[in-house]
Amino acid sequence: MSVSETAAFEISDLPLDPIEDGTSILLTGDDADALETVFYRFVSARDDERSLVLATDANGSAVNRALDDAADGASERSTVLTCEGPDAGSNVTTVGDITDLTGLGMQFSSLVAESESQAPRFRAGILLCSSICREIEDTRSVFRFLNSNLLSPLRRNEAVGVCALDTSVEVGTDTGSLVAGMKTSFAASVEVERTGPDSATLHVSGLGDDRSIDVSL
Repeated sequence: MSVSETAAFEISDLPLDPIEDGTSILLTGDDADALETVFYRFVSARDDERSLVLATDANGSAVNRALDDAADGASERSTVLTCEGPDAGSNVTTVGDITDLTGLGMQFSSLVAESESQAPRFRAGILLCSSICREIEDTRSVFRFLNSNLLSPLRRNEAVGVCALDTSVEVGTDTGSLVAGMKTSFAASVEVERTGPDSATLHVSGLGDDRSIDVSL
């Protein structure tokens, strides 16, 4: 079945075709601001969808503003799990300990189930996974966390997922190897390369034709 025949996910302000449900995307780049802008264009929910965002480096208010900047009213259709408090708004929960991947995974999975009950379609995203890698000595546990809590639910639901990794962050291991390892688990990858104050080039792989596209930020 072609993308046009399925209820694919539209992407805000990016020259990309709608994305099939079940797709997982690894988003990488060494400019956190550009990475964040592109991330929210992927994960901001439309009227018939929900968004679930795990934000490691921003509080709930900042996440809600970014969601609304990407799609009008997206924060009202979203659930936010943040590692920086305080809780801000009824849709925000603050994580107690980012290094407790078991507890974090349970919280994230619970919110996935909540999103499933509120809308048949949802978008899930982690920004930034590099902050988790920085705090966790064994990156294999991060891979297990991603597979159990982000990737597996995508295969069971009408959903898309995005994991953003800032490659400029020191994570205690070779970043190139980390990215290469993660790419084997994700269906697609997008590298964000900032090319100007308000512009970037996206190097896209796994979303139809592999190509590079220029976008405004």
